[in-house]
Amino acid sequence: MTGSGAMPLWTAADAALATKGQTSTSWLAYGVSIDSRTLKSGDLFVAVCGPDSDGHDYVADALAKGAAAAVVSGHPEAVSADAPLLRVDDTLAGLQALGMAARSRTSAHVIAITGSVGKTSTKEALRLALSSGGLVAHASEASFNNQWGVPLSLARMPADSAFGIFELGMNHPDELEPLSRMVRPHAAIITTVEPAHLAYFKNIAAIADAKAEVFSGLEPEGTAILNRDNSFFGQLADAAERHGARRVLGFGHDPAAWAHIVDATTFSTSSSVSAEIGGKAITYTIGAAGRHWVMNSLATLATVAAFGGDLDEAASTMSQMTALRGRGERHQVPLGAGTIEVIDESYNASPPSMRAAIDMLGGAQPGAGGRRIAVLGDMLELGPDSPRLHAQLARDIAYSRIDLVFTAGSNMARLSDALASGGRGPHCDKSTQLVTPLLDLLRPGDVVMVKGSLGSQMTLVVDALLEANDFSRQAKCG
Repeated sequence: MTGSGAMPLWTAADAALATKGQTSTSWLAYGVSIDSRTLKSGDLFVAVCGPDSDGHDYVADALAKGAAAAVVSGHPEAVSADAPLLRVDDTLAGLQALGMAARSRTSAHVIAITGSVGKTSTKEALRLALSSGGLVAHASEASFNNQWGVPLSLARMPADSAFGIFELGMNHPDELEPLSRMVRPHAAIITTVEPAHLAYFKNIAAIADAKAEVFSGLEPEGTAILNRDNSFFGQLADAAERHGARRVLGFGHDPAAWAHIVDATTFSTSSSVSAEIGGKAITYTIGAAGRHWVMNSLATLATVAAFGGDLDEAASTMSQMTALRGRGERHQVPLGAGTIEVIDESYNASPPSMRAAIDMLGGAQPGAGGRRIAVLGDMLELGPDSPRLHAQLARDIAYSRIDLVFTAGSNMARLSDALASGGRGPHCDKSTQLVTPLLDLLRPGDVVMVKGSLGSQMTLVVDALLEANDFSRQAKCG
């Protein structure tokens, strides 16, 4: 992270003061890392202990790769006595303390984003929109939204940031409150509330209560930005007001929403939107396809308007917004004398995101002789309703004119059974077993969308499609 003229993110003295730790050497850190594999020279390495590994085992590697120093709770093996170490009682608590100190020293406008779907895409759209005026808009990397990712993202925030944009995730009650109190947002966005992680909640209303924990750390006179179309809007608005929100701004198709869609058209690779935001009419293009991107963009622009930003300039940046890896990223892959299009939706899945991806595939334009093909893995953490929620997708597939559906996993077997026989492709127990039958049936012009929960390993199908020489090594069904 170092570079000509770069300002240090942490000095040894500042980090020691923030963590109440001790260091015997002087050093400057230009970044913060908890993973020695992706660490950059000049980073401060924090040796956190996860469920499967202890970061202290990698301190020597981190220092060898150029880490400025390491935050530790003891002296790691194979590390010299004079190594640049910041000793603390607990490294996760030390990381949290760094994050809270970074939050306290900045005058940035801070935004927290949560919701059942759309968190990362909305965060990236906000990063783009809020950076358009040359301002520093710091945002969480990837989906760093849990008890490690949130304090790490805070600790990486430069003091001169104009905006801080943080994604907050949860799959159990009582997880968002401590994250929100660390972030202390001026504005909190809830993209929507849907049956994701339903296995850990009594019902969807309980999920809404858990999402409302994002208001726990809301700064005085803060703003809540909520999906007006969602049936839990009132419940969430009440919770926001109880936590001191000065404004509750709705977004959606509902004409009563502060930011509402007037008209929207989705094309095969883009979307066009006419909206009214805070009383201002605006028209813009999104460089990604799908109704879910329309809603993500509306939440983004509502937030910009809430902060008094240049709405026209922010709206113009939406044309630069393209689908992210694992969340709709598109690839053209050679096949025979032509190509196929692979749409990578493999990062995660829930009923609403699965329906959105199916709808998006329905709007895709195959090449000559091509078909729309869905390759679907299990949606996980849905509890007793899982069989029904999987089977219900058959209606969305029929409506979206999907030609062929491949399925993997015990839950997706319910969808396979519910499909019309003409559109039912092979079903396998594991994702990798789908690859060979998929390749056997593909032809130039096909559009292939791959989606499933992270645990269903649909990413392996995408990887195999993008690397044709791997096809022959995949297992077959049965």
